[in-house]
Amino acid sequence: MKFSIKNTHKHSRVASLTINNKTINTPAFMTIGTYGAVKTMDSSDLKKCKAEIILSNAFHLMLRPGVNLIQKFGGLHEFMNWDGMILTDSGGYQVFSLGKDVKITNKGAEFRSPFNGDRVLMTPELSIDVQTKINTDIMMIFDECIKYPSDMSTTDKSMELSLRWAERSKQSNYLSKPLFGIVQGGMYPELREKSREALIDMEFDGYALGGLSVGEPTDLMYEVIDENAHKLPTNKPRYVMGIGKPLDIAYAVRAGVDMFDCVIPTRNARNGQLFTSTGIKRIRNAKYTNDLSPIDEQCECYTCKNFSISYIKHLDRCNEILAARLMTIHNVYFYQNLMMELRNAIISSSLDDYIAQLERNFREVKND
Repeated sequence: MKFSIKNTHKHSRVASLTINNKTINTPAFMTIGTYGAVKTMDSSDLKKCKAEIILSNAFHLMLRPGVNLIQKFGGLHEFMNWDGMILTDSGGYQVFSLGKDVKITNKGAEFRSPFNGDRVLMTPELSIDVQTKINTDIMMIFDECIKYPSDMSTTDKSMELSLRWAERSKQSNYLSKPLFGIVQGGMYPELREKSREALIDMEFDGYALGGLSVGEPTDLMYEVIDENAHKLPTNKPRYVMGIGKPLDIAYAVRAGVDMFDCVIPTRNARNGQLFTSTGIKRIRNAKYTNDLSPIDEQCECYTCKNFSISYIKHLDRCNEILAARLMTIHNVYFYQNLMMELRNAIISSSLDDYIAQLERNFREVKND
């Protein structure tokens, strides 16, 4: 793995990350392909949208279709016909999302499969083994994610457990593949610091801030990112997990973050929410019924170059699958273009001006 910083502006930086002869430019946004597919899109669509990396989920792939089948293809890249980079989430957040039917012990997380009801024990060792066998490019440690709010004692206990699991994840990395640690500690600065410093001592290949987007106020999320991001090693990639609003990404880039993932571009597209150069458009708004213009006059995506917003609205009203595909293509392209513009703003030392423009476009009062 090679991480090369090209430009900096205050805490923000532009870099390239190369793994297995694949290179991505950072700051980068990872489109979500949980099961080895971005919903409604294929690999050709992703490339046309200039996506360089996607995120898949080891937890879900382990349960369906299973590691053995993916191995028969030679790994997840071959299975899904994607030659770009893949980062796999370890499953900590997915275990958290299962709710009360999870038993957490030092050994791991025991739960019933949401697909067939079988009892499953997910351990750091199993998570790393799954990620290794499906041959992902970047692996994540297995950690525990807890709800917000949680008291300090509960958060401390969980953070310490995640540190033990981090050490076991590292020890289980038998092929020495790129492995990222995940800083936990909830909303408590002293716990975040303890987790961060312990993980740095373990010398992971990259570092993520986890435990965010779990219901905490936005201002508190910003505080955690601002306090922690720039204190992670400067020579390694920094990743904030699960945030995806344009302004949230821009603020985190300014704080020194390199990588992002979120379901917002794809999920919101399927619900008719479109991101544009002037703010958010909602396809189900009546004013678009006879609008012959594209979703965004300034956008170069396949959708905007070929279809009007009125046509896409018609498809959406008729529950045509094509509507979801065309809107997803647009949003995925928008996010990749957003990251390119953030990189260019860093290079030209105009990041603050660019963020001010995003603030004008993406405050709630600007959305229609």
